[in-house]
Order: sequence, then C-alpha cells, then structure tokens
Amino acid sequence: MNNRHIFRSTAIALVVATAFGVQSCVGGGSSNNELGDVPVDDRDSGLVVSGEVVSDMIQNISSPVEMANEVKGTGVGFSQGILNPAGMENKYETSFKKAVNLGVYAADLGYINTFNKNLVVVDYLGSIKRLADGIGVGQFLDFTTLTRLAKNSTNLDSLKQLSVTSFNDIDRYLREQNRSNVSTAIVVGTWVEGIYITSQVINQTHDKGLIDRLGEQKDIVEILRIVINTYSKSDRDYKALSGKIEELKHIYEGVKVTTEMGEPETQEIDGMLIIVQNEITHIDISEEQVKSIIAKINEIRSSLVE
Repeated sequence: MNNRHIFRSTAIALVVATAFGVQSCVGGGSSNNELGDVPVDDRDSGLVVSGEVVSDMIQNISSPVEMANEVKGTGVGFSQGILNPAGMENKYETSFKKAVNLGVYAADLGYINTFNKNLVVVDYLGSIKRLADGIGVGQFLDFTTLTRLAKNSTNLDSLKQLSVTSFNDIDRYLREQNRSNVSTAIVVGTWVEGIYITSQVINQTHDKGLIDRLGEQKDIVEILRIVINTYSKSDRDYKALSGKIEELKHIYEGVKVTTEMGEPETQEIDGMLIIVQNEITHIDISEEQVKSIIAKINEIRSSLVE
C-alpha cells in the first residue's frame, strides 16, 4: 500500500486534525512534566532525546482522520457504541486522565464527523470543552460558536477554521507553560482511540487494508514507548501505561514492515507542479498477531477511559 506521511502537526494540532478533519502546522516544544522541563530519554538504550526530536517523532504519526476515512471506505456503517460515551469526563481526576481523554474524545469526534453525524457532535464538543477547562486551556475554545457551527453542516469550513485557531492557541500556551507532557497525553489518547476504532472494524470486516494499517503502527509504538518511558519516571499514570506499551511492543516484534520506493507522481500545489516520491510498504502480519495486538489495544484503551 502507498504510505505517505502527510501529518504535519504537533500534539495539540493533532487533536484539531482528528476532531475536525483538518491538518495544521504549529511549532514544536520541549518535553516536560507539570513541575518543569525534563529530558526525554530511553534508559535501556542510553539514548537521550530532546524535545525537538520528540516533536519530529510525533509528526510521523498518521492523522487518525486518515484512519477514520479508511474505516468508512470499508463500507461498514457508523457505530456510536464503540466510542467512549460523551459525558464521562467528570470521572477523570488527574491531569493525565483529563488530557488523555481529551485525545480520546477528539478521535471519537473525528470518527463522528467522518460519518457526518452532526447531532452527536454537540455532546462530544461539550465533553471536550469541560476536559479542556480541567487542564486549564478551556479559555481558548469558543464553545458557543463551535456548537452553533457544528449544528449546521453548511458551516463546516468555518468550524474547521475556528477550531484550528483555538487549538493552535492551546498548543502555544502549553509550550509557554512548560507542559508538553500534557500535549503528549493528548496524542496518546488520540492514537489509542483511533487504533481501537480501527481494530473494532477489523473484527467485523477482516479488511486487508485496515490490517496493514494496524501492522504499520509498529514504528509508532516504539516512538510512543520512548516518550512514555521518560514521563513514567515522575508520573504514576504514565508508569502504568508504560508497562502496557512495553507489552504491545513485544507483540509487534514479530510483525515485519518493509518499505520500497514506488513510482513518483506529479502533483499541483499552489499552482506549482512538484514531484512526489511515493513509498510502498509491505506488511507481514499473521492472524494470531492481529488478534494479540487488538486484545492489547483493547486493554490499554480500557485502562485510559475507565
């Protein structure tokens, strides 16, 4: 399958891309905990990773909106039952849980918008707003205007533009406050929920394209492992997650991902013709590996939303 890394945003912009089906470029920040900056490192390998490198790694994570579109492309219908129910935000008490479930709800909202279920959007916007308030960034969301736009599908472009502006402001604020670990938690929640939704559809359809996408996450799991392991040294929520990600990494070790250069193609961007070099990714993954990965994703997701 063709594999293009078209996602070009940092943690908060990922939420925008997921929830509203757009992509945005914002600057990276340093990785830290709530008390101050900490380096991102992998003690097992002796590797020390700067905040800028972490940002670059996160940019290689495909937008869950891409995956939602692929889910829809299988022909399977919309299923609200697989989502984290709106209105559950009051049970999330720590900053980690609030941020990670902000990401979860954003992924759910991306799925909802992909299927154009406007009546469901408002409930999820409400949960997102309350969780954003809970981590001190709700002031950047104009909930009244977002809700009004969400109720009318003809205002979707305006909804996208306002949401991009709002979440870019959130990203900038979090970076200025040395709280990039909060952004990372949002990314984790968004990624886990996106893969969880995909896995539920795989169970229904056994779609080869989605199975390949699941296999492609091998590299992403390693990226997340490095970052999560660092935060686990000072945050017990991250520590609990770290062990599960290590187990998921172990399951992925048997999955083979190989890439070869595909045929280049010409595209017109802003009135200019450019050559895009495509990559073709081959995934070697067994049925048992798929089942094991899905089971572990279900476990991780349950631990985040419970």
